Order: sequence, then C-alpha cells, then structure tokens
Amino acid sequence: MSAALGMAIAAARADNPRRVVAVIGDGAMTAGQAFEALNHAGTLDANLLVVLNDNDMSISPNVGGLSNYLARVLSGRTYSTVREGSKKVLQGMPSVWELARRAEEHVKGMVIPGTLFEELGFNYIGPIDGHDTGALVKTLRNLRALSGPQLLHVVTRKGKGYAPAEDNPCKFHGVGQFDPDTGQSAAGGAAAKTYTQVFGDWVCDMAEADEQLVAITPAMREGSGLVAFSERFPQRYIDVGIAEQHSVTMAAGMACDGLKPVLAIYSTFLQRGYDQLIHDVALQNLPVLFAIDRGGLVGNDGPTHSGNFDLSYLHCLPNITIMAPADENECRQMLSTGFQLTGPAAVRYPRGTGPGVTVGNDLATLPVGKAEIRRQGHDVALLVFGSPLSAALEAAERLDATVANMRFVKPLDEDCLADLAARHRLLVSIEDNAIAGGAGSAVAEALAAHGIAVPLALLGIPDRFIEHAGREQQLAECGLDAEGIYQRVQREIVRAIATLRAVD
Repeated sequence: MSAALGMAIAAARADNPRRVVAVIGDGAMTAGQAFEALNHAGTLDANLLVVLNDNDMSISPNVGGLSNYLARVLSGRTYSTVREGSKKVLQGMPSVWELARRAEEHVKGMVIPGTLFEELGFNYIGPIDGHDTGALVKTLRNLRALSGPQLLHVVTRKGKGYAPAEDNPCKFHGVGQFDPDTGQSAAGGAAAKTYTQVFGDWVCDMAEADEQLVAITPAMREGSGLVAFSERFPQRYIDVGIAEQHSVTMAAGMACDGLKPVLAIYSTFLQRGYDQLIHDVALQNLPVLFAIDRGGLVGNDGPTHSGNFDLSYLHCLPNITIMAPADENECRQMLSTGFQLTGPAAVRYPRGTGPGVTVGNDLATLPVGKAEIRRQGHDVALLVFGSPLSAALEAAERLDATVANMRFVKPLDEDCLADLAARHRLLVSIEDNAIAGGAGSAVAEALAAHGIAVPLALLGIPDRFIEHAGREQQLAECGLDAEGIYQRVQREIVRAIATLRAVD
C-alpha cells in the first residue's frame, strides 16, 4: 500500500489519469506499515484502491483483534439487507432519506467494522464474494469511476477450487512436488529430521524443564515448527500475527519481567524488526533467544525468503551471542546454550535437513565461544561457520586441509584462530551468508586486531541477489558445494604461493 500510494502521488503530479490498486491479505493487514499507509493515504485524498483479500488466513490461521473485527463483517449481513431495503423505501421521501443517511453514519459503526477504514479516510465497500468473478469485475469497474481512497473488502477461501488445499490451506501455502489427484506429497525415502523439527522438539523439551519459557512467532506456527508446542503449552504460546517489530519488542518486555522468551522467526523476517532488535533487546542486554530459521540460501522458498544477511546484520551488534550449527544435534545444543545466557542470543540454521546426525534427548550446552577441530591437515585451514561443514570436510580430504567447525560467529574463538594462523599458510573462511560483513569479515577483523598477517580467503554468498533455484543448485552457483570449495581453495593456494615468491 505504501508503494501504491507513492505511485498514486507520482501519477497525480504528472496529471496522469492512471488508477493505482494495492491488493493486501487480511493477515498482512496486521502489520504496522499497512496502517501507516492507510493513515497517510486518507489524509492525501489519493486516488488509490485497496483491495483487502479476506480469507481468514495468512499462512497460519489469523489471530488478533483485526481478524475478529473483519470476521464480524461476515456475520453482519443483516445490516446490508436492512440498508438496501431502507433505501428503496426512503428514497421516495427526500427529507427522511437525508436524515436516515446521516444517522446511518453513526449507527453502522456499531454494526459493521468498515467504519474503521472510513475513519481513516477511505470509502469502504463490501464485503463481496471474491469468487463471483462477474460481480467482482462489475464492482471494480464502478470503483474506477470514483475518486479518492477506496477500500474494497473481498472475501475468498484459501485453496478455493482444489479440495485438498481447501481442507489443509496451511500445508498448501507453499508446496513441493505432489500428486494432484490425491494432494499427497511426492513419495520419497525416510525423510531426515529438518532443522525446524529439531527446534520444535527442543522448545517442547525445554518448556518442560523451565516453566518461564514462552515461545513467540509472527504468524509462522507451522513454518517455524511450533505446532506441537502450541498444542502442549497453549498458555505459553503467542502468535502476534504478521507483526515482526511488535514481536521483538514484546519479547524484550517479557525478558524485563523475568520470562524467558524464545522468538522463532525466519531470517528474512527478522530484518523487519532490526530497529527493535538493536534498541529494545541488544541495547538493554536482555535475555531473548532468537531461533532464526531459513538462514542462508533457501532454494525454492524464493529470493524474498533468502536469509543471506543475518550474520552480517547481527555480528555488528554489541552484547549478542551468535551461533551457527553444523548439524542437527549441534543445533539443539546451541539452542540450549543460548537459552541459558543472560543476554541476547541467536541460533541461525538453514532450511531443510542437515547431514543426518542423531539428535540427543538431553539439554546439553556448549562452551561459549569455542570452536572445534574436525580434521587435522597441512598448509590450509578451512574455518567453517554452520551448514557448509559437510561440504568443507569433503573438499578437505582432497586438499589435506585442516577443518575447524567455528560454531560461534560472536564471540569468535580468537585463540583457535591465532593457533591456526600460526600453523598454516592459508586460512579460508566458509559461510552460507553474504561475504560482505559476514563471519569471514569477523575473522579478518580479529586477525587485524591481533596484528596477525596471514593470507585469508573469504567464501560465501557473493554481493548480488541469488536467483530462484533449488538450494543445492544455489550452493553450487555460489561455490559453496564440495567441488566449488575445492576449486576455490586451489586457486587461492596458487595465488598465495605467487605472492610469497614475489615477496622473496
């Protein structure tokens, strides 16, 4: 709606009669920016049509006051019937009709929630059946002739026309391959546990151990693995709707008063709450645990869901501990570690499955800021942050390289780093994150701070947006698969040798 308002303003300045339409779902209408745009558009009397597609869903079922507010429209058909019937009777009596029209503005606020939008300066129309194409087209044509801000409330059913999607709209919000006749997912082998499932199991187990744990999600119960938690601990489960900024500051408020909030959020959605992360959590050094799903390349989730920047935008913040697990069990251990800290902590893990490591049932923690050596080699040391570890270990066999599972982006294990720099001729940082400002940059900063001069190569996501593709294809494109790591390190070895010869 903000973008559409900008277009409407530009059209008006150019004296262009074009019409601008913004379509927004009822789940997204809970976001603060939506109301900022509505509030501004109403004051400008802009020629803008907002189509509110109301299917009582975002991804998970809608929650909150606005959802209840809109739902009352659907049960308020008596109002519409009475209104139309009154028109027919009273229009033949002009003075009485004018009195009734004025009275309607005061009365209908008690009956129909369209008044909310009208108070913001919009002409509210609806609700209408969004699946009645003829009526919808006719309504849109009529609205085209009106000036000023208009809001058309359209009611639809998520998955309409396909029975499996109508019966399970959450499942069909985003799907892989499936049989269209049955709606069942394509058959495959026994699926490994995803990182999301690891988090879902952990949060339930930790909630059993600590009654102060409260889990928060911004409308991503299914995607973040909180279905079981919401059923087992309904009083400690909070879905704030699509309102990431609110979720972060609310978690801060909980932490101020002794609760232990765990905010399950996608990496790309945490970007929306960055200001709140800085001012309300990090600045106050509050114990909020961020369980950051979809860190790094996300494959078929698409570029708007890519979590390529979280290590960059997190590692510059004071007070925060940042962890990147290399496998499923390490993810569980890091969640326990972050939960026990007295300040903010983030565990960022990728979309999909890990290497298949067995996940323990305990709530064991890791020593904060300590890396581990996974393979001892010569000349080259690979410093791996998170999920690329398996590929790095495969490449290291061909390179006879040392491999360090760094685990912590912040605090960085500077003792391990100094030791590796002393025993190797080339260091290579590897991360599923943007190279710019990421974990490799943290390594470079640490080396510079200690006056350690050693060749360092940074492997990660290049400084561009990665096109939509499968995750494995994206990793190969970025040189983060085993072959890509091997080839890049070989080139860096040649370059380092040439540099040393030039110095000699």
